Amino acid sequence: MGEFNLLGITAPEEYGGLGLGYLYHCMAMEEISRASGAVGLSYGVHSNVCLDQLVRHGTPAQKEKYLPKLISGEHVGATSMSEPNAGSDLVSMRTKADRVDGGYLINGTKMWCTNGPIAQTLVVFAKTDITAGSKGITAFIVEKGTPGFYTAQKLDKLGMRGSDTCELVFENCFVPEENVLGQEGKGVYVMMAGLNFERLVFSGAPIGIMQACLDTVLPYVRQREQFGRPIGEFQFIQGKVADMYTSLQSSRYIYIHDDHGFSIRAS
Repeated sequence: MGEFNLLGITAPEEYGGLGLGYLYHCMAMEEISRASGAVGLSYGVHSNVCLDQLVRHGTPAQKEKYLPKLISGEHVGATSMSEPNAGSDLVSMRTKADRVDGGYLINGTKMWCTNGPIAQTLVVFAKTDITAGSKGITAFIVEKGTPGFYTAQKLDKLGMRGSDTCELVFENCFVPEENVLGQEGKGVYVMMAGLNFERLVFSGAPIGIMQACLDTVLPYVRQREQFGRPIGEFQFIQGKVADMYTSLQSSRYIYIHDDHGFSIRAS
Protein backbone atom coordinates (compact mmCIF):
# COMPACT_ATOMS: atom_id res chain seq x y z
CA MET A 1 0.00 0.00 0.00
CA GLY A 2 2.93 2.29 0.58
CA GLU A 3 3.74 2.12 -3.14
CA PHE A 4 0.30 3.57 -3.86
CA ASN A 5 0.67 6.34 -1.24
CA LEU A 6 -2.27 5.02 0.75
CA LEU A 7 -0.60 4.89 4.16
CA GLY A 8 0.07 8.58 4.69
CA ILE A 9 -2.95 10.24 3.10
CA THR A 10 -3.32 12.85 5.87
CA ALA A 11 0.40 13.03 6.72
CA PRO A 12 2.49 16.07 5.69
CA GLU A 13 4.25 15.86 2.35
CA GLU A 14 7.63 16.61 3.96
CA TYR A 15 7.56 13.12 5.52
CA GLY A 16 6.36 11.38 2.37
CA GLY A 17 2.62 11.77 2.92
CA LEU A 18 0.02 13.28 0.60
CA GLY A 19 -1.17 16.08 2.90
CA LEU A 20 -4.82 15.48 1.97
CA GLY A 21 -7.99 15.65 4.05
CA TYR A 22 -9.89 12.92 5.86
CA LEU A 23 -12.40 12.51 3.04
CA TYR A 24 -9.69 10.89 0.91
CA HIS A 25 -8.61 8.72 3.83
CA CYS A 26 -12.18 7.51 4.29
CA MET A 27 -12.56 6.79 0.57
CA ALA A 28 -9.42 4.65 0.68
CA MET A 29 -10.77 2.87 3.74
CA GLU A 30 -14.01 2.12 1.89
CA GLU A 31 -12.34 0.68 -1.19
CA ILE A 32 -9.90 -1.47 0.79
CA SER A 33 -12.72 -2.81 2.97
CA ARG A 34 -14.76 -3.48 -0.16
CA ALA A 35 -12.13 -6.08 -1.02
CA SER A 36 -11.43 -7.27 2.55
CA GLY A 37 -12.84 -6.03 5.83
CA ALA A 38 -9.92 -7.58 7.71
CA VAL A 39 -7.31 -5.80 5.60
CA GLY A 40 -9.32 -2.60 5.98
CA LEU A 41 -9.21 -2.97 9.77
CA SER A 42 -5.44 -3.38 9.83
CA TYR A 43 -5.05 -0.52 7.37
CA GLY A 44 -7.17 1.80 9.50
CA VAL A 45 -5.26 1.02 12.69
CA HIS A 46 -1.93 1.58 10.95
CA SER A 47 -2.77 4.71 8.97
CA ASN A 48 -5.11 6.44 11.41
CA VAL A 49 -4.99 5.11 14.96
CA CYS A 50 -1.18 4.95 15.01
CA LEU A 51 0.27 7.09 12.24
CA ASP A 52 -2.23 9.93 12.52
CA GLN A 53 -1.63 10.16 16.27
CA LEU A 54 2.04 10.78 15.53
CA VAL A 55 1.14 13.41 12.95
CA ARG A 56 -1.03 15.34 15.40
CA HIS A 57 0.90 14.88 18.65
CA GLY A 58 4.47 13.93 17.75
CA THR A 59 7.47 16.20 18.19
CA PRO A 60 9.45 17.15 15.06
CA ALA A 61 12.09 14.59 16.06
CA GLN A 62 9.49 11.84 16.54
CA LYS A 63 7.89 12.61 13.20
CA GLU A 64 11.25 12.57 11.44
CA LYS A 65 12.14 9.23 13.02
CA TYR A 66 8.89 7.30 12.66
CA LEU A 67 6.65 8.78 9.96
CA PRO A 68 8.71 8.04 6.81
CA LYS A 69 8.88 4.29 7.49
CA LEU A 70 5.21 4.10 8.51
CA ILE A 71 4.18 6.02 5.39
CA SER A 72 6.31 3.88 3.07
CA GLY A 73 5.01 0.66 4.62
CA GLU A 74 8.47 -0.42 5.76
CA HIS A 75 7.09 -0.42 9.30
CA VAL A 76 3.63 -1.42 10.54
CA GLY A 77 1.93 0.63 13.24
CA ALA A 78 -0.38 -0.28 16.12
CA THR A 79 -1.96 1.31 19.17
CA SER A 80 -2.71 -0.40 22.47
CA MET A 81 -5.07 0.89 25.15
CA SER A 82 -7.28 -2.02 26.19
CA GLU A 83 -6.48 -4.44 29.00
CA PRO A 84 -8.26 -7.51 30.39
CA ASN A 85 -10.17 -5.28 32.83
CA ALA A 86 -10.02 -1.92 31.07
CA GLY A 87 -11.57 -1.20 27.71
CA SER A 88 -13.34 2.11 27.15
CA ASP A 89 -12.72 2.88 30.84
CA LEU A 90 -9.09 3.90 30.47
CA VAL A 91 -8.82 5.02 34.09
CA SER A 92 -9.10 1.36 35.14
CA MET A 93 -5.92 0.34 33.31
CA ARG A 94 -3.21 -1.28 35.42
CA THR A 95 -0.22 -0.96 33.13
CA LYS A 96 2.24 1.37 34.87
CA ALA A 97 5.12 3.51 33.67
CA ASP A 98 7.45 4.42 36.52
CA ARG A 99 9.82 7.30 35.99
CA VAL A 100 13.51 6.36 36.14
CA ASP A 101 16.69 8.08 35.08
CA GLY A 102 16.32 9.04 31.41
CA GLY A 103 12.86 7.62 30.88
CA TYR A 104 10.26 5.16 32.16
CA LEU A 105 9.92 1.49 33.05
CA ILE A 106 6.65 0.03 31.76
CA ASN A 107 5.08 -3.01 33.42
CA GLY A 108 1.75 -4.58 32.59
CA THR A 109 -0.33 -6.41 30.01
CA LYS A 110 -2.38 -5.15 27.08
CA MET A 111 -5.07 -7.06 25.19
CA TRP A 112 -6.71 -7.05 21.77
CA CYS A 113 -3.94 -5.14 20.02
CA THR A 114 -4.73 -5.02 16.30
CA ASN A 115 -1.54 -5.40 14.23
CA GLY A 116 0.31 -6.28 17.45
CA PRO A 117 2.05 -9.42 16.10
CA ILE A 118 3.51 -7.58 13.10
CA ALA A 119 3.92 -3.98 14.30
CA GLN A 120 7.32 -2.29 14.60
CA THR A 121 5.97 1.00 16.00
CA LEU A 122 3.32 1.04 18.72
CA VAL A 123 1.56 3.78 20.66
CA VAL A 124 1.00 2.42 24.17
CA PHE A 125 -0.92 4.00 27.04
CA ALA A 126 0.18 3.52 30.65
CA LYS A 127 -0.33 5.13 34.05
CA THR A 128 2.44 7.47 35.17
CA ASP A 129 0.50 8.58 38.27
CA ILE A 130 -1.89 6.03 39.77
CA THR A 131 -3.50 8.67 42.01
CA ALA A 132 -4.35 11.21 39.30
CA GLY A 133 -7.16 9.35 37.51
CA SER A 134 -7.55 10.42 33.89
CA LYS A 135 -4.75 12.97 34.32
CA GLY A 136 -2.25 10.27 35.25
CA ILE A 137 -2.17 8.43 31.91
CA THR A 138 0.59 8.97 29.36
CA ALA A 139 1.06 7.83 25.75
CA PHE A 140 4.40 6.29 24.75
CA ILE A 141 5.99 5.24 21.48
CA VAL A 142 7.34 1.71 21.88
CA GLU A 143 9.46 -0.03 19.27
CA LYS A 144 9.49 -3.73 18.46
CA GLY A 145 12.54 -5.40 19.93
CA THR A 146 12.74 -3.13 22.96
CA PRO A 147 14.02 -5.24 25.90
CA GLY A 148 11.16 -6.19 28.19
CA PHE A 149 8.49 -5.87 25.48
CA TYR A 150 6.92 -9.07 24.17
CA THR A 151 4.01 -10.03 21.96
CA ALA A 152 2.18 -12.91 23.62
CA GLN A 153 -0.57 -15.14 22.28
CA LYS A 154 -2.14 -14.35 18.93
CA LEU A 155 -5.88 -14.22 19.56
CA ASP A 156 -8.39 -16.29 17.62
CA LYS A 157 -11.45 -14.23 16.73
CA LEU A 158 -14.97 -14.81 15.48
CA GLY A 159 -14.39 -12.57 12.46
CA MET A 160 -11.77 -10.31 10.86
CA ARG A 161 -9.27 -13.15 11.18
CA GLY A 162 -7.07 -11.72 8.46
CA SER A 163 -6.27 -8.84 10.82
CA ASP A 164 -3.76 -10.06 13.41
CA THR A 165 -4.60 -9.35 17.06
CA CYS A 166 -2.57 -10.25 20.12
CA GLU A 167 -1.71 -9.67 23.76
CA LEU A 168 1.23 -7.43 24.69
CA VAL A 169 3.43 -7.94 27.75
CA PHE A 170 5.72 -5.36 29.35
CA GLU A 171 8.27 -6.46 31.96
CA ASN A 172 10.52 -3.60 33.04
CA CYS A 173 10.42 -2.27 29.50
CA PHE A 174 12.55 0.88 29.37
CA VAL A 175 11.21 3.67 27.16
CA PRO A 176 13.31 6.84 26.85
CA GLU A 177 11.80 10.17 27.81
CA GLU A 178 11.89 11.37 24.20
CA ASN A 179 9.36 8.64 23.35
CA VAL A 180 6.56 10.27 25.33
CA LEU A 181 3.83 11.14 22.82
CA GLY A 182 2.31 14.48 23.74
CA GLN A 183 2.96 15.31 27.38
CA GLU A 184 3.17 13.28 30.57
CA GLY A 185 -0.31 12.93 32.03
CA LYS A 186 -1.97 13.92 28.75
CA GLY A 187 -2.53 10.42 27.38
CA VAL A 188 -6.31 10.62 27.65
CA TYR A 189 -6.20 13.86 25.67
CA VAL A 190 -4.08 12.19 22.98
CA MET A 191 -6.55 9.33 22.77
CA MET A 192 -9.75 11.40 22.90
CA ALA A 193 -8.47 14.05 20.47
CA GLY A 194 -8.11 11.36 17.84
CA LEU A 195 -11.24 9.39 18.64
CA ASN A 196 -13.61 11.32 16.38
CA PHE A 197 -11.12 11.16 13.50
CA GLU A 198 -10.85 7.42 14.12
CA ARG A 199 -14.63 6.99 14.05
CA LEU A 200 -14.76 9.04 10.89
CA VAL A 201 -12.13 7.06 8.97
CA PHE A 202 -13.45 3.71 10.18
CA SER A 203 -16.95 4.61 8.98
CA GLY A 204 -15.66 3.85 5.50
CA ALA A 205 -15.18 0.18 6.41
CA PRO A 206 -18.85 -0.87 6.71
CA ILE A 207 -19.67 1.22 3.63
CA GLY A 208 -17.11 -0.78 1.68
CA ILE A 209 -18.53 -4.05 2.98
CA MET A 210 -22.05 -2.91 2.06
CA GLN A 211 -20.83 -2.11 -1.45
CA ALA A 212 -19.21 -5.55 -1.69
CA CYS A 213 -22.53 -7.15 -0.76
CA LEU A 214 -24.30 -5.18 -3.47
CA ASP A 215 -21.55 -6.12 -5.94
CA THR A 216 -22.45 -9.76 -5.30
CA VAL A 217 -26.22 -9.37 -5.18
CA LEU A 218 -26.80 -7.40 -8.39
CA PRO A 219 -25.32 -9.98 -10.82
CA TYR A 220 -26.92 -12.83 -8.86
CA VAL A 221 -30.51 -11.51 -9.13
CA ARG A 222 -30.03 -11.24 -12.90
CA GLN A 223 -28.59 -14.75 -13.26
CA ARG A 224 -30.65 -16.79 -10.79
CA GLU A 225 -33.95 -17.92 -12.33
CA GLN A 226 -37.16 -19.15 -10.75
CA PHE A 227 -40.48 -19.83 -12.47
CA GLY A 228 -38.85 -19.18 -15.83
CA ARG A 229 -37.41 -15.72 -15.20
CA PRO A 230 -34.61 -13.98 -13.26
CA ILE A 231 -35.49 -13.42 -9.61
CA GLY A 232 -34.61 -9.75 -10.08
CA GLU A 233 -37.89 -9.34 -11.93
CA PHE A 234 -39.89 -10.15 -8.79
CA GLN A 235 -41.12 -7.11 -6.89
CA PHE A 236 -40.17 -8.57 -3.49
CA ILE A 237 -36.53 -8.99 -4.57
CA GLN A 238 -36.52 -5.58 -6.23
CA GLY A 239 -37.68 -4.04 -2.95
CA LYS A 240 -34.87 -5.69 -1.00
CA VAL A 241 -32.24 -4.57 -3.52
CA ALA A 242 -33.67 -1.05 -3.50
CA ASP A 243 -33.44 -0.98 0.31
CA MET A 244 -29.82 -2.14 0.15
CA TYR A 245 -28.94 0.53 -2.39
CA THR A 246 -30.75 3.27 -0.47
CA SER A 247 -29.04 2.33 2.80
CA LEU A 248 -25.66 2.30 1.08
CA GLN A 249 -26.03 5.67 -0.59
CA SER A 250 -27.51 7.42 2.44
CA SER A 251 -24.73 6.05 4.65
CA ARG A 252 -22.10 7.12 2.15
CA TYR A 253 -23.58 10.61 2.00
CA ILE A 254 -23.36 10.93 5.79
CA TYR A 255 -19.66 10.11 5.93
CA ILE A 256 -18.88 12.35 2.95
CA HIS A 257 -20.71 15.23 4.63
CA ASP A 258 -19.01 14.60 7.98
CA ASP A 259 -15.59 14.12 6.39
CA HIS A 260 -15.88 17.48 4.68
CA GLY A 261 -16.53 19.19 8.02
CA PHE A 262 -13.70 17.36 9.76
CA SER A 263 -11.23 18.16 7.00
CA ILE A 264 -12.08 21.85 7.31
CA ARG A 265 -11.58 21.80 11.09
CA ALA A 266 -8.36 19.78 10.81
CA SER A 267 -6.79 22.14 8.28
